[in-house]
Amino acid sequence: MKSITIKGSERESVGKVATKALRNAGMVPCVIYGGTEPAVHFTAEEKAFKGLVYTPNVHTVVIELEGGKTFNAILQDIQFHPVSDSILHVDFYQLHDDKEITLEVPVNVVGKSPGVMAGGVLNLNSRKLKVRALPANLPDAVVADISKLEMGNKLYVTDIPTDNFKVLHPDNTVVCQVRISRAAMKAAQEAAKAAKSAPKKK
Repeated sequence: MKSITIKGSERESVGKVATKALRNAGMVPCVIYGGTEPAVHFTAEEKAFKGLVYTPNVHTVVIELEGGKTFNAILQDIQFHPVSDSILHVDFYQLHDDKEITLEVPVNVVGKSPGVMAGGVLNLNSRKLKVRALPANLPDAVVADISKLEMGNKLYVTDIPTDNFKVLHPDNTVVCQVRISRAAMKAAQEAAKAAKSAPKKK
């Protein structure tokens, strides 16, 4: 999984007045949870979050604080201003190499479906899937290969290759399916009607 680096400074004062002053200066108050020590409070420039927040992709984050402190983490929660959409607060969860973590990752559709090429319509039922893995094995995306899907077929989570991670959904969860389009259905009905009304050969 790709990583993004965010550079920041540890906070001593976490009161409302100090927090408001930080936001006015274009800084975002943040917290890192999940470590062996108490939560770490820090601030970073709002623009530093652009590649993390405004993207459908999932990234791990390397947080570099002044004094040489480094944390590997994932974004856990983010709060936006209801009017301006500016970032008010960010929570991170610290990653540990030997501890599995649960994360939602996007579904990446690959291949050409014979059913779609025959006029069917591909429906992506699950745009994201919840997976569990060690940090080093977290995938950037779950790959859904549709190259064997005929019209009317479904691709289930059990059809997804999972080498170093687990998909945390029931086996009957549909990832995507090829539906018969209205045009294809109409063509099939007209063909059946024509075959029925055609004179029978003696």
